[in-house]
Amino acid sequence: MELKISGKNIKLTPETQQYIERKLGKISRHFPNVMEAKVEITEEQTKSPDQRVVAQVTIDTGVGGILLRGEERADSLLTAIDKVTAVIDGQIEHYKGKLYAKGRGSVRTESAPPEAATENPAGKVKRVKRFAVTPMSVAEAVDQMELLHHDFFLFVNDATDELNLLYRRKDGNYGLITPEIE
Repeated sequence: MELKISGKNIKLTPETQQYIERKLGKISRHFPNVMEAKVEITEEQTKSPDQRVVAQVTIDTGVGGILLRGEERADSLLTAIDKVTAVIDGQIEHYKGKLYAKGRGSVRTESAPPEAATENPAGKVKRVKRFAVTPMSVAEAVDQMELLHHDFFLFVNDATDELNLLYRRKDGNYGLITPEIE
């Protein structure tokens, strides 16, 4: 597993980096094909001192394009890291529980690593993200959207081989947009 650790407005000591590596190293026992894990630690000037350190973790599990993402805030660096790893551990247990509940027991292993986000200075587009789009069922897309805590999810529907957009409706259900090209 390639672990990328970066800090913004905060100095990361070798001891801190070892601590992060030790905490996230446990993930590979659940997903042995983890390709990449990104850890971003930021210190922000906020009114609330217990919200100053932000730890964000994004993990490409190497399993069918499944990404795990967690972000937590705390008053200290180590506390933020502990909180975000607990979130990631919960997501792993939730996801693996769904797989076994469905009777699958094992998962697909094909995947392509997502490309890094790039900045776009034009107009009101503040950020452009590029990522590999993996064919999956609508049910798998719902699971992935929930794991990422997003309100929408773009994917290739494996039944139709078309791009679909899944989104969360205000009533708590989901909507699916299937484009028609003219």
